[in-house]
Amino acid sequence: MPLTVLFAGGGTTGHISPMLAIADDLAFQVPDAQILMLGTAEGLETRLVPEAGHELLTIDKVPAPRRIDAGLVRFPGRLLGTVSAVTRIIRERGVDVVCGVGGYVSTPAYLAARRTGTPIVVHEANARPGLANRLGARLTPRRRVGYTFASTPLTGEHVGMPMRSAIEAVDRTDPAARARAAVALGLDPQRRTLVVTGGSLGAQAMNEAFRAAMPELMAAGLQILHITGAGKGADLAAAAERYHGYHVVDYVDGMENVYAAADLLICRAGAGTVAEATTAQVPAIYVPLPIGNGEQRLNAADAAAAGAAEIIENADFTAESIRTRIIPLLTDDARLEAMEQAARSMVFPQTAARTMVAMILDAAGLDHPHRPYPPERRTRDERARGGSDSPTTEPPDSEGHP
Repeated sequence: MPLTVLFAGGGTTGHISPMLAIADDLAFQVPDAQILMLGTAEGLETRLVPEAGHELLTIDKVPAPRRIDAGLVRFPGRLLGTVSAVTRIIRERGVDVVCGVGGYVSTPAYLAARRTGTPIVVHEANARPGLANRLGARLTPRRRVGYTFASTPLTGEHVGMPMRSAIEAVDRTDPAARARAAVALGLDPQRRTLVVTGGSLGAQAMNEAFRAAMPELMAAGLQILHITGAGKGADLAAAAERYHGYHVVDYVDGMENVYAAADLLICRAGAGTVAEATTAQVPAIYVPLPIGNGEQRLNAADAAAAGAAEIIENADFTAESIRTRIIPLLTDDARLEAMEQAARSMVFPQTAARTMVAMILDAAGLDHPHRPYPPERRTRDERARGGSDSPTTEPPDSEGHP
């Protein structure tokens, strides 16, 4: 019988993207594997999972109540209902391993896996683990828990963030590759380049600060690529029309070119963005969104501590901070080079998806096939070595080491 894996996650790209990256590597290593994905009918997974060619199964969204009200009374029954629904899926589809990445559906998936004796594998994206993955990590051996950031307080392995191979392959030490990336984005390869992005939802406050500081940015001879988010950049684009070199776009298809072309990146500190920028070794200024339990600031903490990035608090990010902190940094070659060298010195794994697949196969009791990766699936370091062997295709031992 082919291996059947149920991936549990969804809601936002922060959960869906790593889930898809792990599934992509699993499909490469085990082409006959049956890949099922568990989500809700409300999240982005309803579009992104089918687009990736995988089967999506949905259950009700049952968030844990945060106050004492009628919802708290109904919660146990609703959660039990979703656990029963996932239990039926596991038994009817012959699921061999449940791999959770956090979010609303992971909790019932972990509980159903525990009920049926199905092995559990966990990946945590954020530096501060969510409730679901804290539960999942308690229900499985430490060798089957991976996390993105070294400072994450989970017992497991620092594996990095599962992401597309094209980002793992970004090589900022290659001037020709950086020039090609700039041209692909419609930029001048000879000019100092600042990239600003607020993520998939944009960041209106950041957009407004840059609009106010636009004259000073242009007077400094800089080139800006400002990714505003859909429907968020009309005013900024109108203001930029008078300046040559201030490029405003809703989105970019292919962030690997952005990471290669940027001399400095200014962005939010979602786990995926921080992990990609760290993997690509691009100097960054993070503006954490003050949401949840402050996880965005924690996501950026490792890179900031290493000197590869700086943090500007959301409340402090204004046109004045652009004038006094960002423009001086962008015109200081020594500081930018020091940040890039610090990024290169960070120990940040490049092959998280492969490591998570190794954990899945280990959980299923299967040997890893070790199919060699073709050039387009190789990381920056593998391309430099001229091969595709990776030390992270072996599962970690009981102490959490490869």
